[in-house]
Amino acid sequence: MRGQLEKTEVLGKINTASKCVLSSLFPLMFQRHYSANACLLPICSLYGVAVTTVEGVGSTKSRVHPVQERLAKCHGSQCGFCTPGMVMSIYTLLRNYPEPTSEQMTAALAGNLCRCTGYRPILDACKTFCKESVCCQSKASGKCCLDHEEDLFDKEEKVSTRLFSPDEFQPLDPTQELIFPPELMRMAENQPKRTLFFHGERMTWISPVNLDELLDLKAAYPKAPLVVGNTNVGPEMKFGGMFHPVVISPARIPDLNVVKCTGDGLTLGAACSLSLVKDILRNAISKLPEEKTKIFRAVLKQLRTLGGEQIRNVASLGGNIISRKSTSDLNPILAASNCMLNLALKGRKRRIPLSDIFADGVGNNTIMPEEILVSVHIPHSRKGEYISAFRQAPRRENALPTTNAGMRVLFEEGTDKIKDLSIFYGGAASTTVCAKKTCWTLIGRYWNEQMLDEASRLVLKEIALPGSACGGKVVEYKNTLIVSFFYRFFLEVLQSLKTMDPCHNPGIPMEYESVLQDFQTKMPQSIQIYQASQSQSPQDPVGRPIMHQSGIKHATGEAIYIDDLPSVDGELFLAVVTSSRAHAKIMSVDASEALKGPGVFDIITANDVPATNEFHYSSDPEIIFARDKVICVGQIVCAVVADSDVHAKQAAAKVKIKYEVLEPVILTIEEAIKHNSFFEPKRKLEQGNVDRAFETVDGILEGEVHVGGQEHFYMETQSVLAIPRGEDKEMDVFVSTQHPAFIQEMVAASLGVPANRIMCHVKRVGGAFGGKILKSGLLASVAAVAANKTNRAVRLILSRGDDMLITGGRHPFIGKYKVGFMNDGRIRAVDAKYYINGGCTPDESVLVAEVSLLKMDNAYKIPNLRCWAYACKTNLPSNTAFRGFGFPQSALVTETWITDIADKTGLSPEKIREINMYKEDEQTPFKQKLDPQNLIRCWNECVEKSAYHSRKTAVKEFNKQNYWKKKGIAIVPMKFPFGLGTRYLSQAAALVHIYTDGSVLLTHGGIELGQGIHTKMIQVASRELNIPMSYIHFRETSTTTVPNACASVGSAGTDVNGMAVKDACQTLMKRLQPIINKNPKGNWNDWIKEAFEQSVSLSATGYFRGYNENMDWEKGEGQPFTYFLYGAACSEVEINCLTGDHKNLRTDIVMDIGCSINPAVDIGQIEGAFVQGIGLYTMEELKYSPEGVLYTRGPDQYKIPAVCDIPEQFRVSLLSSSQNPYAIYASKGIGEAGLFLGCSVFFALRDAVTSVRNERGLKKTFTLNSPLTAEQIRAACEDDFTKMLNAFQALYWNFPDFV
Repeated sequence: MRGQLEKTEVLGKINTASKCVLSSLFPLMFQRHYSANACLLPICSLYGVAVTTVEGVGSTKSRVHPVQERLAKCHGSQCGFCTPGMVMSIYTLLRNYPEPTSEQMTAALAGNLCRCTGYRPILDACKTFCKESVCCQSKASGKCCLDHEEDLFDKEEKVSTRLFSPDEFQPLDPTQELIFPPELMRMAENQPKRTLFFHGERMTWISPVNLDELLDLKAAYPKAPLVVGNTNVGPEMKFGGMFHPVVISPARIPDLNVVKCTGDGLTLGAACSLSLVKDILRNAISKLPEEKTKIFRAVLKQLRTLGGEQIRNVASLGGNIISRKSTSDLNPILAASNCMLNLALKGRKRRIPLSDIFADGVGNNTIMPEEILVSVHIPHSRKGEYISAFRQAPRRENALPTTNAGMRVLFEEGTDKIKDLSIFYGGAASTTVCAKKTCWTLIGRYWNEQMLDEASRLVLKEIALPGSACGGKVVEYKNTLIVSFFYRFFLEVLQSLKTMDPCHNPGIPMEYESVLQDFQTKMPQSIQIYQASQSQSPQDPVGRPIMHQSGIKHATGEAIYIDDLPSVDGELFLAVVTSSRAHAKIMSVDASEALKGPGVFDIITANDVPATNEFHYSSDPEIIFARDKVICVGQIVCAVVADSDVHAKQAAAKVKIKYEVLEPVILTIEEAIKHNSFFEPKRKLEQGNVDRAFETVDGILEGEVHVGGQEHFYMETQSVLAIPRGEDKEMDVFVSTQHPAFIQEMVAASLGVPANRIMCHVKRVGGAFGGKILKSGLLASVAAVAANKTNRAVRLILSRGDDMLITGGRHPFIGKYKVGFMNDGRIRAVDAKYYINGGCTPDESVLVAEVSLLKMDNAYKIPNLRCWAYACKTNLPSNTAFRGFGFPQSALVTETWITDIADKTGLSPEKIREINMYKEDEQTPFKQKLDPQNLIRCWNECVEKSAYHSRKTAVKEFNKQNYWKKKGIAIVPMKFPFGLGTRYLSQAAALVHIYTDGSVLLTHGGIELGQGIHTKMIQVASRELNIPMSYIHFRETSTTTVPNACASVGSAGTDVNGMAVKDACQTLMKRLQPIINKNPKGNWNDWIKEAFEQSVSLSATGYFRGYNENMDWEKGEGQPFTYFLYGAACSEVEINCLTGDHKNLRTDIVMDIGCSINPAVDIGQIEGAFVQGIGLYTMEELKYSPEGVLYTRGPDQYKIPAVCDIPEQFRVSLLSSSQNPYAIYASKGIGEAGLFLGCSVFFALRDAVTSVRNERGLKKTFTLNSPLTAEQIRAACEDDFTKMLNAFQALYWNFPDFV
């Protein structure tokens, strides 16, 4: 093994980003390098394999690899937690293809997730390795768009479009890569193959070497699963509680790895990986006539989006088939294509059609328990045969399908008369299902509209799910896809028939043709524009695109996170036991079985808390351990500490809790309203005379918008290491948090000790977005109580599922509005009510509700306004702060009624926006002054740079020419107020030491969350001390160096800590100035040495009192914000009306962020926030059971944006010549604002849907809620198929016997 598995294992816990490279020798002695998810790889499967982790690729101690260097220097890491996974995916590709294509590069990253960057800088790094140019060169001139600066910026501006310099990169030299270990080579060549046995604590792993031996083992252990890639058994054991005492691995058996080309097709071994199958099919397609490869092409199409490369590299063809899962993308097409299975049983072999294993549903016993799938035969396609495969998923790549299908038709020679037909669906039942009756009925029919109508009705009757199957809307969507897929197949075949015989087959109308092309992931083109300073000293780093201080360490895996900290002697691991009821009385907790488990040390309950178990920050307490009752599913009842993480979790699963259910159980906002269940206070904002204004308007519209919640999905889950120091009740707490002082306060209170005994340390945090404040405090208290009781170090690292279950996220939101407007588009009055789902405890819900009120106007002047905000108390885990803090929800409601007014008046949405935008020195509804000059500038520049009007015309033209695909475009302005509402929340301190060798140690109260705050603070110190950044070091944020620091929240970290650092540095420079004046030609080291000899203090604190902010809710006025950020975004999308799928084509963003301290960091923050906004508004959907159990607990069920979701063209411009007198160096806090601009994609989708409905004469008012998923888009694009489905449901769902 090259490198430690340290970082790879940590990342493996989220099952999305961890990668290692496996290098192995195949039977013909060729090497293959492939990436894999460390969390899925059984260690026993690595016999004879060379494993390379990120630490083995390169390090700062030896040599940084070009991949690591370029990712860092292209600013491709922010929090850095996902970066090792990115490195390993790119590195693997380059080992196999030193000059990859852009398509190969995007495919390699399809299985990686990043929550911070928005992927653009990562892809920029990737482009530097691609052999072909991925620049947006116009074919006519051959020039890059960056050469056409006159089209992009004013000629007077001095702008820059380069955030990194490729000249600095070391070249990629394949000859310098690691070789395959000679000892493994010799072992493969010389050692006779033998059966391997590995015995663990509870299970045995057996790896036989031939088929006969495998059959003997299977006969002896008929229930033992066969494991090749562990993509099925692994998750079942980890998440489903399955246990197998014996596991058999057939991966080394030649018969199961066979690849044979025959006269009638391909025979592939069952143990062949899906990546290998993909390569084999691609090779066959390139060599065989097209007529013979239609099945191969259809299977290959499904393979391209099945999982990511890391899954396909280990998942086997046979495992995919034998699991018979409904979510398999391969089984429907393989079954429809008449593929054959070659089976072996001890003493005999047989061959059966693959479709037979789906004949009787999931209970099918066609394959006997002791029988082995040896290989799969995929036949050549025949003349007159047409095959297609389809899928629709929550995300285009690396996501399990909502529904998929495989379809094949064979015509009688020279006709369009059906001779044979196969239709298989996945996602419609517990396994792949065949529409047998439909197929039998249609044999002999001709391929025409009449057949289509009959087939659609037949297939719905045979396959469609009943309305109660898994939720009405989801069922409707699945059923719509069932018939939509067949219609797509109908069109494809018609078009193919035309190609074969255009005289007799007219094909399909031109406006239908575009729907035959699926959306593809392309390497995005991007431009970043920022203002470059003309007069700045070359040594001054402020305003320059400086690489993240930890960027290289992120990329090499040397950056330390909580779970990377070395183990402590006697360290224990903690697993929490959570409530399974939403509202219940705890009758008993039985931990007797748990205490008998191996390695179990103790059980921790509320009785073990020495002091405070309930924190009364408001009327309802925040609770460490539930004592008498539980108020949500996921509330912590107790915890288990054991000698390993595995033992702790095994024991936690054995704790038995008996409940008595309490009423009411309130889960939704609607239920909270019904039961009058709210956290106090309710807030109201009012100006003008709303009732009188409504009497004078030309029109009134009313509506309601729902905005779903959002999971933080930070890459590093909640993590704590509590270490008791053994004397004076001291304890060190290492925690992943945004607010160390708050953690210190809560831990001290829970243990009943003064705060000065608790030392809280934070080096860096692997993402937070608001989710690591109060929740981190409660979890740190759990660990600290356990450490206090056991007098041992205790480590608590939540699994992804537990993190999502316990911690809550962004508040679900309902906005109800009544708006009065004039016929010319002017808004005269708004009467609105906002409801947020706060969950079971207050957390920061009331404050979120307040901010949603204060920012609801977005960019618009509303003369008469009355708006209420309510924080609902429910039995869900309490929701908390999340990037944007209420603004993304309330502003979406505002933009919705803006577009509603456009629909009513017949004016364009951008016209309504322009008419009502703040234009002069104005006042907000709470009477704070603002100057909207930069808002207007951002809007106008965005309109111009995006070429909005010409593109809108082009969109209309496209929509005229395409029926089943439509484009949409929207431009949205933004006014984002900056401030925390109260002065004490924005105070900050810093501590700067200068050592006698001239080096500087900098400390401040801010937390590195990925936003580059330490990098910026070093830039500030570098400017103020007039020394290179390399002289300055930042170690950690700790309560021992900077006490009482405020949380790193609200985009304020750089603003407030920068002021404190500046203050400390200026204090030091004042002390040094007399020495400098005496020796002006001296250097820094001379001056420091002299200062020390003169007994001048070389240590200074800096302090910033905070911004003078306030809000009087009784009067409804104040100055809760210090300044405003402005921006605008224009986005263009394309939708598929048959599936609801969409593609983000282009986004242009113009942002006013003052004078950027670090344009690379700030642009990265804008892009990352924007892509997170795309997730909020179009993808990320939390689903709960009727009992309040979160269904979407992990990356399999909850989909955040991936590489395939970012715009194909992504352009960000920072507004030039913008000054901000209130913040450090005239900058502005940028972390949160960009998220809201993601709604430009939402409204572009709405524009596309509106085009569909107008074309189809659908005049009824429609509402689109967030997230605007494919399901919603498809439902809004009503057509004959949705009407057919509605009629079918009305007819059959009330009569189950018909279905």
